[in-house]
Amino acid sequence: MLRNALGKTFRFLGYTVQYGCIAHCAFEYLGGIVVCSGPSMEPTIQNSDIVFSENLSRHFYCIRKGDIVIVKSPNDPKSNICKRVIGLEGDKVCTSNPSDFLKSHSYVPKGHVWLEGDNLRNSTDSRYYGPVPYGLIRGRIWLKIWPLNDFGFLRASPNGHRFLDD
Repeated sequence: MLRNALGKTFRFLGYTVQYGCIAHCAFEYLGGIVVCSGPSMEPTIQNSDIVFSENLSRHFYCIRKGDIVIVKSPNDPKSNICKRVIGLEGDKVCTSNPSDFLKSHSYVPKGHVWLEGDNLRNSTDSRYYGPVPYGLIRGRIWLKIWPLNDFGFLRASPNGHRFLDD
């Protein structure tokens, strides 16, 4: 009787560990569902929108200009932020605010990306904390799930003029 109970317990623990490992790998490498908060990505992503983030792009260095990414916050490593990639390493980016009369430019250093929110007037982004290390990218958002009336792939940046070509 004791042997039977121990056998069932160890079998249950074995399945729990196996499924836990599978779930971990799925969320770490494939992707997951994310609830976005804050106004920095409006009008593309509204406060409390639910999106799907895939994580394979960051592992294969497939992040491109214009992608919306989930990133560990450079200011608070316990939280994640959602921003659009404006520049990749070596790209020339505009580092000033849209309202500034004199525009300043800089180059994104190796191993970094330049991130900005779509709502430029209400976004704390690379204009504030500088280029972000590529290693802080957690995933790439590509599909809006909720609200249902806005379900689908994400639209292009309303700030396309911020993408500079050398």
